[in-house]
Amino acid sequence: MTLDRASGTLDVPLVVIRGAGDVGSAAAHALFEAEYAVVLQDEPRPSHARRGMSFTDAFYDGVATLAGRVGKRARDAADLPPMIRCRRAVAVTDIPIAHVLDLISPEVLVDARMRKRITPESQRGLAALVVGLGPNYEAGQNADLVVETGWGEDLGKVIRVGRSRELAGEPQLIAGHGRDRYVYSSCDGIFATTLRIGDRVHRGQEVARVGDAPLHAPLSGMLRGLTHAGAIVTVGAKVIEVDPRASAAQVYGLGDRPRRIAVGVVDAVDDWRRSGR
Repeated sequence: MTLDRASGTLDVPLVVIRGAGDVGSAAAHALFEAEYAVVLQDEPRPSHARRGMSFTDAFYDGVATLAGRVGKRARDAADLPPMIRCRRAVAVTDIPIAHVLDLISPEVLVDARMRKRITPESQRGLAALVVGLGPNYEAGQNADLVVETGWGEDLGKVIRVGRSRELAGEPQLIAGHGRDRYVYSSCDGIFATTLRIGDRVHRGQEVARVGDAPLHAPLSGMLRGLTHAGAIVTVGAKVIEVDPRASAAQVYGLGDRPRRIAVGVVDAVDDWRRSGR
């Protein structure tokens, strides 16, 4: 089954976004707000921790809301084209990316998987416009355009010639805490927890397990990030984040960095569209 544009029901470019973490979800939200048709694709049972700031829960629960917009999971391949035509929600799918591209032939592909230490394979030619997010992308080489994702004055800038910044390595400080507010999985396995995004925890409290390995809160505060129970995680995956600001913590909605990156993605697609593609 393919998406039939001849029906006239889809009169805007179709964008597929790879990666449903906070950055990919913010891009999907912004493009949907800009009235593009949007599909958000990821692997089954994704392990993104900032679920209150993304559409990740739709992969588990069928539906998720982010900043007033709904993401709805396609039950199967046959569901995807009518969901795209309907455009009442961001279409979310864990159908393999090759199948998605073959099924709906999007005009735009955005790679928001944010694979920080991996040089992305070239995806040019998979769509008329390929936009790369994150380190190790170079415009005209492994993507057509690149959007800067590193903190600084260039955050969200559209790069038409050249590379994105190298990985800086350290997260922004929140109330004096940087990398120490995160917990990473020590092994491969299935993530198990009874806690929820937004729950308060104290330092040393057991928050989750991967297999038989317990994971403890690194400091006291509010759970800003918590991988969904049942997620498939790999060693080194970021699975817990504690915001030490407690009642002042931001655990839901669009984060500042994802929002600014998303603005750059919309600018890139808008400019491409205005140029006549």
